[in-house]
Amino acid sequence: MSVAHEVIAREAATRTWAARGPVRAVTLVLHGGAETGRQPVRPWGLAYLRMLPVARAIAAATARHGVEVRLLRNRIRGWNDPELHPVADARAELARIRAERPGVPVFLVGHSMGGRVVLRVADDPAVTSVLALAPWTPAGEPVEPVRDRSVVLAHGTLDRITNPAESYAYAERARAVARRLVRFELMSEAHAMLLRAPAWHRLARRFVLDALGAEPLPAWDEEPDQRLRLPV
Repeated sequence: MSVAHEVIAREAATRTWAARGPVRAVTLVLHGGAETGRQPVRPWGLAYLRMLPVARAIAAATARHGVEVRLLRNRIRGWNDPELHPVADARAELARIRAERPGVPVFLVGHSMGGRVVLRVADDPAVTSVLALAPWTPAGEPVEPVRDRSVVLAHGTLDRITNPAESYAYAERARAVARRLVRFELMSEAHAMLLRAPAWHRLARRFVLDALGAEPLPAWDEEPDQRLRLPV
């Protein structure tokens, strides 16, 4: 067996932040990657490390509400069409969550390639809400997986890695099938979510609290035609 095949055969790794008391929901957090690449994702990889503070921010705000947070580290770096390795990793983890937490809703949070993944696997029966941060949503990305789900998208206006115009086009198409959808634009922010990190972390926290029904997002009260370009 080649080294590449040995890497791909390894299981994805998960880091978990426990809920306080009974688990009422699980938030699954997914990191970014690349269009192609079979290198293993290391614990010190920048795309993975960027999601650590996001996961911690969610856990700090929601553990008391019974939310368990899991951060998935993919087996390998690339999307790798047609194999779609990160999609397979996410589906395997969702199946594990359903087995370990039967009947518990799952909220998805993903950045960049991980944003594309959460939109693809939103059709899992346990998933109710999806947050895609600076998502990679190329033309033709299917919207059917988010049918009847609550969907939140957010994109920095200075992003040069994934295209804000493409996430806007995706949002326009997806709102026809989603239960509800809102899209935020983070002014003066780029792809890595570092220039205004607190704003991203705050959005992630509020997304989970909204999905849980603890603190509704005020954005849902905006007029439908204004929900695709809400400035932050």
